[in-house]
Amino acid sequence: MTTKTVTAAEANRQFSAVLREVAGGTAVLVTSRGRPVATIEPACGPEAGASAAKRRLLDHLHRVRAAGKRTWTRDDLYR
Repeated sequence: MTTKTVTAAEANRQFSAVLREVAGGTAVLVTSRGRPVATIEPACGPEAGASAAKRRLLDHLHRVRAAGKRTWTRDDLYR
């Protein structure tokens, strides 16, 4: 999927055009004062839906390291 970057002002002025691009498969990164604030992606397609979101979450969790010490047991979760 290709990604296009637009400013918030440009996205506001040309929202219909931005939506057409997204519907065509382009992800749009919206920036404000040079900082990313939102991503608009197609709702349909291979990356859409709960299963894709679950896969992305699990991929992320496998990449990050756990922080802090584990001071609880599994049984503590059920108390």
